[in-house]
Amino acid sequence: MYIKRHRTQAERSERTRELLLEATIECLVELGYARTTVQEICQRAGLSRGAQQHHFTTKAELMAAALQHLFARLSQQVHHATEALPAGPERITAAVDLLWQSYSGTLSTAAMELWVAARTDPELRAVLLPVDRALGHATLEFYRQAAGPDTDAKLLEKLLLLSVNLTRGLALDAMLGGDPGRRSALLDEWKAMVRERYRSAGGLGDGGRTGPRSARPPQQK
Repeated sequence: MYIKRHRTQAERSERTRELLLEATIECLVELGYARTTVQEICQRAGLSRGAQQHHFTTKAELMAAALQHLFARLSQQVHHATEALPAGPERITAAVDLLWQSYSGTLSTAAMELWVAARTDPELRAVLLPVDRALGHATLEFYRQAAGPDTDAKLLEKLLLLSVNLTRGLALDAMLGGDPGRRSALLDEWKAMVRERYRSAGGLGDGGRTGPRSARPPQQK
């Protein structure tokens, strides 16, 4: 005989929070930040304003939590995908592809709405900055795992920052209706540059292991 288990208070609270965050992301993507109201979020989540205020006292707090929630969800997908990354020099360029997939979809749209709004909203900016830093640290850790423990830390961080800024720019281009063929060509060119930079610095070898770094500086072209 099947007996239905009632959810605990903690489980109900977590479910309420999740509904609010998912509805917030949905509104940001469909309506944009300016047209996203707390009332609209609660309506889509099927919750009262009282339930929303119990979890998030301000709209800015709710927005920052929604972005963090979305990134956490995408991070799980990315970390599962790392198990299928190829060995050798192609490993790091495949990691760039994963980064692009993460930044070019819902995350990019929601984050762009919030970052633009934060420029003139000090309260939103204050709560977004720590979230943005946490996203950066988590992404860097993903790159470290993909590249291997012996990779030059400064080179890795530099390539990561360039990759993130490139993918953000390409994502904005996609939102504005830019040419997808041009975006694909630019991404392919960047991956080729990353692969060559790794090889010249003694990074991922053909066997898939991270080899010793060369004592000679990379040749200037």
